[in-house]
Amino acid sequence: MTITDAVTTGLSDRWVSAPRPQTSLEWIERAEEVADILAVDAVERDRANATPRAEVQLLKDSGLVTLLGPRAHGGAGESWETAYRVIRAVARGDGSIGQVLGYHYLWAWAARLVGTDEQIAAIEELYTANDHVFGGAVNPRDSDLVIREDGDDLVFSGRKSFSTGGRISDLTVLEGVLEGTETHIFAIVPTVQEGIVFGNDWDNLGQRLTESGSVEIRDVRVPWAAAAGFVDRVFQPLTYNTLNVPTIQLVFANFYLGIAQGALETASAYTRSTTRPWPYGGDDKQHATDEWYLLEGYGELASKLWADEALLDAVGSEISAVLHAPREDLTARRRGEIAVRIAAGKLRIVDDGLEVATKIYELTGARASANSVGLDIFWRNLRTHSLHDPIAYKKREVGDYVLRNEVPEPTWYT
Repeated sequence: MTITDAVTTGLSDRWVSAPRPQTSLEWIERAEEVADILAVDAVERDRANATPRAEVQLLKDSGLVTLLGPRAHGGAGESWETAYRVIRAVARGDGSIGQVLGYHYLWAWAARLVGTDEQIAAIEELYTANDHVFGGAVNPRDSDLVIREDGDDLVFSGRKSFSTGGRISDLTVLEGVLEGTETHIFAIVPTVQEGIVFGNDWDNLGQRLTESGSVEIRDVRVPWAAAAGFVDRVFQPLTYNTLNVPTIQLVFANFYLGIAQGALETASAYTRSTTRPWPYGGDDKQHATDEWYLLEGYGELASKLWADEALLDAVGSEISAVLHAPREDLTARRRGEIAVRIAAGKLRIVDDGLEVATKIYELTGARASANSVGLDIFWRNLRTHSLHDPIAYKKREVGDYVLRNEVPEPTWYT
C-alpha cells in the first residue's frame, strides 16, 4: 500500500481512535509506526519525485507535527530529547521525510530561540492548534533577503536557492537584513501567498522529497510587531538566540543515523531472505547467515551505529536540557561545549553512515545491486545531505577544543 493509499483509505485513521501517546517512549513507538508505513514504498516515491503531500498528512495524522507544541493547544509538550529520537525513527523509513520533520521542529522552535514572550505564545498556539508545518527560506550561503521599512511594515524581497519544506509547508520562516543596516530580522509568515513563489527545481541525487528547491520572496509584508525578538524596533540579544545552529546540526546527525539504520535493517533482511552462501571458500555453508565474513561485516557495522546512537543520545539529552531551561541561563561557554559535542557526533555518523550505505552491497551480494532492490536510496540520501557543510570543519572544531580548550564562535554553521 502506497502512502497516498494509506491516507486516502484511512490507514492513518488508526490514530483517531487510538489512545494518545502519553510518554516519550510511546511517541517514539508512534514514530516507528510512521516509519514502517513510509518504508513500504520509499524507493518508488523517491523515483517519482512528487510533492510529498500525503507524507506530510501522515505526519499530521500521527500527531508528530505537534510533538513540541504546548499541551494547552493540543500538542504533546514533549522535549527535544524525544524529538531527536522521533526524527531518527521516521528517517529509518524515509530519509526525506525525516529531514522535513526535523526542519519543521527547528523552525517551530524559532520563536523560542529569538522571539519575545508574546510572540512565542502566539506562534505556538497558531501552529499547534492548526497542525501547521514549517518551512524555511533561510540559506546563509545565498545573499540575504533585503528588508525595507514601509511605515509600520517590513517588506522582504530576494531569492534563496534552497528552502526545505517548500510547497508542503503552511508557514515559512524568513530571514533578511534591514536595508542600510547590518540588522538581521526573522519573521514567520503564511506560505500560501502571492509573494512567495517556489521554483519547483529540486532535483538532486538524494533527499528528493524534501521540497528543498529555490524560492523567490516578492515584497512579502510583515508588521514590525512580528519581527522576532524586537521590542520597539530594537533586538533583545541572548546567547540562547544562537542555539539554532547546534540544534539543527543535531537534527542532521539524527536523520543521518536513521538513514543508516534503515540501510542496515533493509540489507540484513535481504541477506536473510535472498543472499546465497559462497560455494568456493573451502568451508561451504548451507545458509548465507552462517558465512563468517557476513557475520563479521554486519557485526562491525552494527557496533559502529550503536556507538553513534549512544553519543547522539547523550548530547541530545545535554542540548535538550539547555533548550528547555530559562533562556537567560545559557552561557557562551556552555553553548560552545555542546556545539563541539554535536560536531563530534555528526562527523562520526557521517563517516560510519556512508560506510554502512556502501558496505551493505558487499554483504548482500551482486544481485542486490538491482534497481528493483533499491539499496542505493540510503547512500544517495546520506551522501547528498552530509555535504550540507564541510565535515572537515567539524573535525577542526573538535580538535580546537581538545588541543586548545577553545569552543567555536557562533556562526551560521557552528
